[in-house]
Formats: sequence, C-alpha cells, structure tokens
Amino acid sequence: MISHLRGSLLEKHPNQIVIDVHGVGYEVTIPVSVYSSLPDQGAPVRMHIYQHVREDILALYGFITKDDKALFEKLIAVSGIGPKLAITALSGLTTEDLVAAIRSGAVEQLVRIPGVGKKTAERMVLELRDKLGPLGASQSGTGTPKSAFSTTEEDVISALMNFGATRGSAEAAVNKARSANESNDFDALFRRALKLVR
Repeated sequence: MISHLRGSLLEKHPNQIVIDVHGVGYEVTIPVSVYSSLPDQGAPVRMHIYQHVREDILALYGFITKDDKALFEKLIAVSGIGPKLAITALSGLTTEDLVAAIRSGAVEQLVRIPGVGKKTAERMVLELRDKLGPLGASQSGTGTPKSAFSTTEEDVISALMNFGATRGSAEAAVNKARSANESNDFDALFRRALKLVR
C-alpha cells in the first residue's frame, strides 16, 4: 500500500496533482484547499497518501498533513460517505472547522458542503463526534500553513464560490487581487477578485 510520496510536482490542478517519483508519475486527488499550499511545478513535494482500492478502481488521495489524512479516513468510515465526498468536505472547510462543526453538532454548517444532505450530516456527527481526538497543527511537505487567507479573504472566496467559482479558482483570484496600494476590505477585494476569477 502507498502511504507517502516524495518527488517533484509534475502537474498541479485545483483538485489533482501528478508527482514524479524517479520517472514514474503518480496521479493524486487532493482537496481543493491544498492547492494554494503547493509549490511551483517542478519543485519538490511530499504528500501523505491514502490508497483506495476497489475491483474497478485504484485511486490515490493526497494530503499535506497527517491530520487531514486521519480525518479523511474517519470520514470515509461513515456510512454513505465515499472518498469523493470526503475530499469535497475537506475542500469546503478547513480541518479545524470541519472537526469543530462535527464536535458541536453543527448540522446546518455541514449541509453547506456540496453533496452532504441532512441525514449524512447527522450521521457524521453521530458516528464521529466522540472519535475525533485532538488534531495538532503538524505540517509537512511544503511547510506552508494550511490556510494563508484572512477572515475577509475567506469571506471573498466564499462569495466567489456562491457565484459558481471553484475553491481553487476563487483562491487564485484572491491571491492576485491582494494589493498593498489599494483597500483590501471585503467590497473592494471582492470587486477586484470577481474580474480575475476563471
């Protein structure tokens, strides 16, 4: 079983990367939230890997931190949640926010995740509330903090996603829209980012 990959970043997309390990390219699905923490193409990268095997599929899922991988594994143990939905959940919320929502029983926050209905959210709370130990802030791979966005920037990203943007494209737009010479309050930043989003 593959549990860790270290190599150079051959390709990167908001929800998928290819890691070149000694000439072999491994296609790895990632949470969209990981995209902004990735180095440039060609740079060294390390990922914690979950290998998903079924009769008709072999897929690799990658995470910057052990905490993210551990939470992913707990999510897919919940009835009705497969790897794709677990990745979506980790794309929509940070690990800390997702754990906090599950621990506090915040079903209304969990159902905002695409593909998570009320029954699934209730199962997540029921089955995981007492199984989530303390999650540290361990970082590996790039050494970049998981979230590089302020509260205002996260609000802008959320607003862009409400307009149909993916998390990755919204983050990229906010990164480009940041300005040292202009106001970075919500309205100004949102207007600039909206012009840049793809």
